[in-house]
Amino acid sequence: MATLEAPPRPRVRLHEGPFVTEPFFDFSREDNARKMRAAIEKVRGQLGREYDLIIGGKRVKTSDKIRSLNPSKPSQVVGVHQKAGKDHVEPAMQAALKAFASWSQTSVEERASLLFRTADLLRERKMEFMAWLVFEVSKNWAEADADISETIDFCEFYAREALRFAKAETPIQLPGERDSLMYIPLGVGAVIPPWNFPCAIMAGMTLASIVSGNAVVLKPSSDSPTIAAKFVELLEESGMPEGVVNFCPGGGATFGDALVSHPKTRYIAFTGSREVGLHINQVAAQRQPGQMWIKRTILEMGGKDAIIVDADADLDSAVEGVAQAAFGFQGQKCSACSRAIIDERIYDKFLEKLKARVERITVGDPAENANMAAVINEGSMNDILRYIEIGKKDGRLITGGARATEAGEGYFIQPTVIADIPPKSKLEQEEIFGPVLVVIKSRNYDHALEIANDTEFGLTGAVYSSSREKLDRAVREFHVGNLYLNRKCTGAMVGAHPFGGFNMSGTDSKSGGPDYLYLFTQAKVVGEKIS
Repeated sequence: MATLEAPPRPRVRLHEGPFVTEPFFDFSREDNARKMRAAIEKVRGQLGREYDLIIGGKRVKTSDKIRSLNPSKPSQVVGVHQKAGKDHVEPAMQAALKAFASWSQTSVEERASLLFRTADLLRERKMEFMAWLVFEVSKNWAEADADISETIDFCEFYAREALRFAKAETPIQLPGERDSLMYIPLGVGAVIPPWNFPCAIMAGMTLASIVSGNAVVLKPSSDSPTIAAKFVELLEESGMPEGVVNFCPGGGATFGDALVSHPKTRYIAFTGSREVGLHINQVAAQRQPGQMWIKRTILEMGGKDAIIVDADADLDSAVEGVAQAAFGFQGQKCSACSRAIIDERIYDKFLEKLKARVERITVGDPAENANMAAVINEGSMNDILRYIEIGKKDGRLITGGARATEAGEGYFIQPTVIADIPPKSKLEQEEIFGPVLVVIKSRNYDHALEIANDTEFGLTGAVYSSSREKLDRAVREFHVGNLYLNRKCTGAMVGAHPFGGFNMSGTDSKSGGPDYLYLFTQAKVVGEKIS
């Protein structure tokens, strides 16, 4: 083990003014495109570096390694990481518990200041962080921009939220008493993020944890550990004390399960598949010897999201929204549109326009800013192709339907549209998590809502209609956590669209919203007699 000197504790610095979302780059401007190309070349020169576990500020090496590969060029190693195992859980937990003892007593102003400094540093290196996403998970420039911008937004928003929470008051003061309400940290949390928003979701769950005064054991996805390592380095540079975040990539069935079941793990923040989320919930519910609390689970577990297009909709706008929501980042978003439910009166015309729009999507190297790049790994690619073959039997292939081999050696799949898929069929019910859109014909608006709600998920949805009455009905009857009217169902913005879903989509955590930090704190009330 090598120990680095702890970074100096910078002075507290708070930002004034209301929260505003981070602006995106306009890559139609040549100066921005030139800077992005330069950032990509800079990061290209750093590929293949080895990264250590970070436990209590100490760098730890292991015999087992995780090799992060570029999905668009699998022969290219993005980073080599140490692989944490069961024997690393106890050291990581002890380091986090030690850090929690002091970090939980650190002023909220200092904790918020850490997030503000991190946001400042991330702005300075925004394109460089975007370039890491291009290589590690095959995001094109705009998708990478959205991911890093959201990370900055989480820094800014949760810092302000923590300061707001610190000013909480009881609704009334009893005569003769001094009554106070405070939100105190929980303890040590396990943060288990996904690969599809490997900076924003990873950082969001981590930042909410630490600004609330908790310590964290961070287990990033084995498909995207490098961007997490770069972010933890940024936290250290911003002055984060040792042990507040312990960086431990590892296997889910080994390190992950042992971490979730540890008696000192106070909560688990997870984003990923339904199957893994339910497993975590089950393991966390089992009381372990020495466990003193009911573990809290904060779970976001995907969706089978639908866009309803009514007969009175603006058809061109609906086609554009469906195409963007279905195929942005190769359909690998829990909010992605995987079901388009189209009124039978406009069904054929919609399909004609959609086919033309989808066939304009370019597939290729994200470093060259193609519209679509590779899916995350070979296993995912094979699963998606199996779904496509089922869809060809159950429905009618409109476009796509195969690997995009002309794009290169990576895990490229053509953007695929399959029409005439019946409700309740496999493709209509199961999350595919790839560039596959199924189109379903509805008899009328009642039937469309019935199909949309007939799923075990309930994350996002959208309705395109010019009828105020129908839009209002969707607000009342479309059972999803995030509903969008006359716009796509992806692209939730921090502050404006607190994000989280119903049913098997998770615990409706509403990240990026005013309730989120409640999940990482517990309320303590003090009533003091003063007369």
